[in-house]
Amino acid sequence: MSGALSHIRVLDLSRVLAGPWAGQILGDLGAEVIKIERPRTGDDTRHWGPPYLKDAQGENTSEAAYYLSANRNKQSLTLDFTQPEGQRIIRDLVAKCDVLLENFKVGGLAAYGLDYESLKAINPRLIYCSITGFGSDGPYAQRAGYDFMIQGLGGLMSLTGRAEGEEGAGPVKVGVALTDILTGLYATVGVLAALNHREQKGVGQHVELALLDVQVACLANQAMNYLTTGVPPKRMGNAHPNIVPYQDFPTADGDIILTVGNDGQFRKFAEVAGRPEWADDPRFASNKARVAHRQELVPMIRQVTVFRTTAEWVAALEQAGVPCGPINDLAQVFADPQVQARGMHVDMPHSLAGSVPQVASPIRLSETPVEYRSAPPLLGEHSEALLQRLVGLSFEKILSLRQSGVI
Repeated sequence: MSGALSHIRVLDLSRVLAGPWAGQILGDLGAEVIKIERPRTGDDTRHWGPPYLKDAQGENTSEAAYYLSANRNKQSLTLDFTQPEGQRIIRDLVAKCDVLLENFKVGGLAAYGLDYESLKAINPRLIYCSITGFGSDGPYAQRAGYDFMIQGLGGLMSLTGRAEGEEGAGPVKVGVALTDILTGLYATVGVLAALNHREQKGVGQHVELALLDVQVACLANQAMNYLTTGVPPKRMGNAHPNIVPYQDFPTADGDIILTVGNDGQFRKFAEVAGRPEWADDPRFASNKARVAHRQELVPMIRQVTVFRTTAEWVAALEQAGVPCGPINDLAQVFADPQVQARGMHVDMPHSLAGSVPQVASPIRLSETPVEYRSAPPLLGEHSEALLQRLVGLSFEKILSLRQSGVI
């Protein structure tokens, strides 16, 4: 392996999405990632289907699409660490690993002697990354946390959905588990920072991420809108609280998104729209004025956009340098020439299906590019090989562990 992290070994005890997402990123960057799963059942997401991956005959395999989204470039080792033999194997692996990822409830691994303080004694250079719903302290520390509830509790759903008074108004979650994804990204950043510190000081550390912390941190400008005014922002549908026009508009055959970011772009848009006078109207000449007068401007724009198709608007506005775009479904996304040119769909060999589709990593590194080494593993696919290579167990010992349900 020649990836940027090809010298790093990760022990991934996490499941579902936030932790596995971090593990997949580290694996994409070259790390050896060992995924620890429960014998017989494995990661919860293996069963979160349909849909399931289909084999060459078009029949469903046992691999759920959800699981396949976050587990490439990993090896699967089934291990019951509630049993003493399983705990002993984890400790043996920790001695040879650089990073451990886990997303159990606060204190959940301490009962098995697998908490940070216990494992730090075995490997002082260990980077131990814990992901929980609410963190290790505070009144909610013992609660379980799931993406959907955190989107609500953390304020995101107060900002997402149609405005009050409109048809279909009310809170709406984001269409993907965005808080989990963002937590996985922040966890990766934290691990990389801790690895860099270890290079300088020679010691590991505990990295802690909480879904709620991440969700609040990612409220970004909306959080600052509240903190600077004391007024909670409201749902605005697809409109932007600070920029106008910055939303969807109807066309002759669908919709278009306008993202006019400055006054120069608005002037160009007004010219393309056949309404150059808008750019000189005191109500619309500046973004500040347009925000104040959005209730007047937006209906005027809607009356204009319906007379051309989405493709006609996109062509005309792109030529004028006005940011815009269509609203694509996923079939259109993966058929888009830019998405195809960037190679965002890759296929990897798979032992059950022949090949498995994957969404490519967006990271582009000139010297150490992302590598697609192995498809998301079958449950326990690498158990014997890993136990022999890293723990030094004999075939007979491995057979005994399998018979006793440890692996």
